[in-house]
Amino acid sequence: QVQLVESGGGLVQPGGSLRLSCLASGSIFAIYSMGWYRQAPGKQRELVAAITSGGYANYADSVKGRFTISRDNAKTTVYLQMNSLKPEDTDVYYCHVDLTTGWGGRDEYWGQGTRVTVSS
Repeated sequence: QVQLVESGGGLVQPGGSLRLSCLASGSIFAIYSMGWYRQAPGKQRELVAAITSGGYANYADSVKGRFTISRDNAKTTVYLQMNSLKPEDTDVYYCHVDLTTGWGGRDEYWGQGTRVTVSS
């Protein structure tokens, strides 16, 4: 079983910054990618940013130029640096990991979510 522990959410004023962190632990054979999704009440969960173990990153159009995703050398921790935050960035943010199993299968896990509130 894999656990994802998220941290870094909170309340920030418009134009401010936050950094989200997600640590993956447990029975991990290999990680294909890690990323962040967000989901506001009544809306579908959407991709914010993701990064593969090879370093390829992709972003939602709404956050390009403001958010940066990165990972540590062990590739078990993913970070989301969030700058120039806007009220519309207010959401619950969920960490996601896409795994490969020891026999070549695929699996995925979700964190419990961390709330980001952007308000004056």
